[in-house]
Amino acid sequence: MVTANLVQKIETPEPPITGSTVVMRGVSWETYRALMSEVGGDRAWRAVYDRGVLEIRMPLLEHEVPKGLLESFVEAIADELEIEVLKAGSLKLEREDLMRAIEPDSCFYIANEQLVRGRSAIVLPTDPPPDLAIESDHTNSSVNKFALYAALGVPELWRYTQKTLVVYRRMEGGYEESEQSLAFPFLPVAEVAGFMERSRELGQRSAVRLFRQRIREILGSSRSSGN
Repeated sequence: MVTANLVQKIETPEPPITGSTVVMRGVSWETYRALMSEVGGDRAWRAVYDRGVLEIRMPLLEHEVPKGLLESFVEAIADELEIEVLKAGSLKLEREDLMRAIEPDSCFYIANEQLVRGRSAIVLPTDPPPDLAIESDHTNSSVNKFALYAALGVPELWRYTQKTLVVYRRMEGGYEESEQSLAFPFLPVAEVAGFMERSRELGQRSAVRLFRQRIREILGSSRSSGN
């Protein structure tokens, strides 16, 4: 059962950052794990834990739609490249030794796909972290997600916010903004937000088809030039 300590914290949480987010402080790792075990994986909310701070977020439509489109774009790229990727969704990434855990909006295994193919569970740090994590941010967070993802070893982070996609690559000491994706160096990062906006007028699948066509053009041009 969830401990009485946790019950008290849930009953008297910090004021939420937004109507969809609740923050609790002073939560032990054991209490965090007890909560996650008690509620299981069949739930609507996502959790972030960083050394005593537990943030619980209820995804909103404005948050889920961009995330879903970015997933479709990654899958379209994989299809055009004829490579395998593993979409791991909001896979719980946690390390007890670091007292940190996060459920990304979505994540993918790309370079390391074969290492985790067919697995029923992934355990860090024995297994590699996802090659790419996606965050669709429309609210502020009480947790420094950059530091958290860096500590967990995720090589690349895509953050979509304010109608802009920003790509970050992990460097020593954290992340730095990059104009080029590590997983897909040919990706026209600056153009992605435009396809996201086109989905508002044309529909999601039409936007994905346009994006796929653009990727096909880029790859075709690269192949014809011998690069």
